Amino acid sequence: PGHVGGTAQHPEVATGGCPRLGARGGRGRAAAAAAAAAAAAAPVLPVLLLLVLVPRPCQPIIVDDDDSKVWSLYDAGPRSIRCPLIFLPPVSGTADVFFQQILALTGWGYRVIALQYPVYWDHLEFCDGFRKLLDHLQLDKVHLFGASLGGFLAQKFAEYTHKSPRVQSLILCNAFSDTSIFNQTWTANSFWLMPAFMLKKIVLGNFASGPLDPEMADGIDFMVDRLESLGQSELASRLTLNCQNSYVEPHKIRDIPVTIMDVFDQSALSTEAKEEMYKLYPNARRAHLKTGGNFPYLCRSAEVNLYIQIHLLQFHGTRYAAIDPSMVSAEELEVQKISLHSSNEHEEQ
Repeated sequence: PGHVGGTAQHPEVATGGCPRLGARGGRGRAAAAAAAAAAAAAPVLPVLLLLVLVPRPCQPIIVDDDDSKVWSLYDAGPRSIRCPLIFLPPVSGTADVFFQQILALTGWGYRVIALQYPVYWDHLEFCDGFRKLLDHLQLDKVHLFGASLGGFLAQKFAEYTHKSPRVQSLILCNAFSDTSIFNQTWTANSFWLMPAFMLKKIVLGNFASGPLDPEMADGIDFMVDRLESLGQSELASRLTLNCQNSYVEPHKIRDIPVTIMDVFDQSALSTEAKEEMYKLYPNARRAHLKTGGNFPYLCRSAEVNLYIQIHLLQFHGTRYAAIDPSMVSAEELEVQKISLHSSNEHEEQ
């Protein structure tokens, strides 16, 4: 509904120079709660429906001297928040893979930004570009949610800026700390030569196969579609970043609050890689999901959104809060905790 000039419009989207999600308008708290609950409970949507519910990314943002390096992003929620939560996608993902989090969290009053990064060929180049983007957005400090490659890049950026910190906290979903776990460091410098179909085959090899529940199957279908939207250079650069010989130096980021989010079922990460993350961050909070595969933020969005809220709760009432102070309500969080606890008990039975 509401297509105007070929661009999908949605009742939740504020009009203006840059599309935004979850604009407050005149809605009351009950409407916000209903919107968040609906977004959390909704199944993964097919691509066409997604384009109706979520606006296209903001106009391109260029922060490097090379104008071919273009960032795209969704900036949703109250602009008065100066320490938002930023989402970094995996190799196969685009900014809109976090639409479940955007819709739900902005309904509760959070400011969230979902990114799609340009073509960078090494970690230092990415970190420098990301720092310039934060400067452009006038954000001194941010919370980072990184999925898989996004989680590794979030750690590298925190490490890169440790002398002048820009990262207030980290949520690492199915993330890793050392690229050598993929045993591809010797081919990392040749990805740029490979055709797109071969690169996509490499990525698809890590997707789950066999019988899956409908939500996980829909999530994988959605990610396959997002993968198809990426060009050869985008895929090659991301695989290079994913496999280029590098590791996280934990002593540089030991003071940053961390939540490690992972799943107990099949994913691209080995048990050894998960154990290494636990050793790297012995004081980190752990958010375990019984199921969810490689993309729990799509197929287990209610649980992921709850764990995000629990992580960000420690910053409420400080200058680093990612939520509008007028929207803070312990009752809303408690209701969701009870709901999640009840659903877990039901699964166990």
